[in-house]
Amino acid sequence: MIYLELFLTFLKIGAFTFGGGYAMLPLIQEDVAAKGWLTDREIVNFIAVSESTPGPFAINISSYVGMETGGLFGAFCATFGVVLPSFIIILIVAKFFEKFQSNSVVKGCMAGLKPAVIGLIGSAVVSTAQTVFFASGFNFKLLTSFAFISSALIFVIMLLLALKKKHPILIILLSAALGIAAGFLAEVI
Repeated sequence: MIYLELFLTFLKIGAFTFGGGYAMLPLIQEDVAAKGWLTDREIVNFIAVSESTPGPFAINISSYVGMETGGLFGAFCATFGVVLPSFIIILIVAKFFEKFQSNSVVKGCMAGLKPAVIGLIGSAVVSTAQTVFFASGFNFKLLTSFAFISSALIFVIMLLLALKKKHPILIILLSAALGIAAGFLAEVI
């Protein structure tokens, strides 16, 4: 029964998420955590792993959740569920592209979806930050901790590199190296 549940859960996530992997984070966090498949901390950890491995985020996280809960066939069911809606939608759009392109309803729908996607991505950023930095609640002492300061510093450096249009692979590798160095320093301090 877990296989059907994995398929249906990720089918819903894939069907109702526009804007890519980050836009689906709130749905993933809500459904996967509510079912007890992963904790919020595990989801955040896997976001980091998923972003540093090849492939689309949605496929990586659905495969991971499926594998953790139902083994190899669970990974297949979850991944197939998350991919199927996009596959069907792309087939329909490709078939009727000319009509969709100039349709005022489609244009209006897309204009409405853009701010919603930005809002979903913003929500994912806030909930991920809460899990990473404020898991046990907010206190001012946390803002002076080595973990918070080193994470904030790495974030600022990576943001500056991204704004300077440095290659994403460089940013990923450098952030991983700085994270490893910060982890070693945290053990020493």
